[in-house]
Amino acid sequence: MHIPYPDSPRVLCPATLARRLLAMLYDALLVIALWMVLGALAVGLNGGEAVTGPFWKSALFIATYGFFAYFWTRSGQTLGMLAWNLRVQSTAGGHISWTQSLIRFLVAGPSLALGGLGYWWMLLGDEKLTWGDRASGTRVVQLEKKAKSAKR
Repeated sequence: MHIPYPDSPRVLCPATLARRLLAMLYDALLVIALWMVLGALAVGLNGGEAVTGPFWKSALFIATYGFFAYFWTRSGQTLGMLAWNLRVQSTAGGHISWTQSLIRFLVAGPSLALGGLGYWWMLLGDEKLTWGDRASGTRVVQLEKKAKSAKR
C-alpha cells in the first residue's frame, strides 16, 4: 500500500553521505542505549548473571530491527534522521513497508562490514543510492528546514 507523504510532490534532493553518516552516529548511540536497557532487564531476570547465547543475540537483533523499522515505516525518520532533516521513503515518494525496512536493515550490515562500501557506493551514481536503497526500492532525501514560528 502506497501512502504518500504530504510534501512528496515537491522535488527533494538526495541526502548527502555526510548527513547520512551523522544520522547513523546518532542512531548508533540510541541503539547502544536500547541494548543497555535490555541488558539490564535481562540480567535482572536472570538472577544477576550475565546473559549470553543465541537467544540473547537474536533478541538484540530483533530489538534493533524493531527500532529502525518502527521509525522508518511510521514517519520515515529515526531520531538521528530527524535531527539531520533526512527521511527514507519509497522511490514513489511515500511511506516504506515493513518488508522494505527489513531489506534495508539486512543490507546495512554487509554495507558497513565491507568498509562502508555500500554507503560509499552512493558517490558513484547520479541517483545517490546506497546498496540498501537499491535493494529495498527506497531512497533517503534531504528535507527542507521548517520555518521557526515567530515569537509572540
